[in-house]
Amino acid sequence: MRRTALNRWIFWLVLIGFVAWDFGVSAPVNLRMEPPIFAAGSGVTLSGGHCARPK
Repeated sequence: MRRTALNRWIFWLVLIGFVAWDFGVSAPVNLRMEPPIFAAGSGVTLSGGHCARPK
């Protein structure tokens, strides 16, 4: 039981450390420059999409 608890703590510490590292080294996301997910009726053409979609 102690081993399982230790593994659980190690998992969460590594996960939190990775997320903190990712936020620290990544450039901030500018949400206003992201393509719209749904553009239904807005007249805006989607620039994103599924990778398998034929062009």
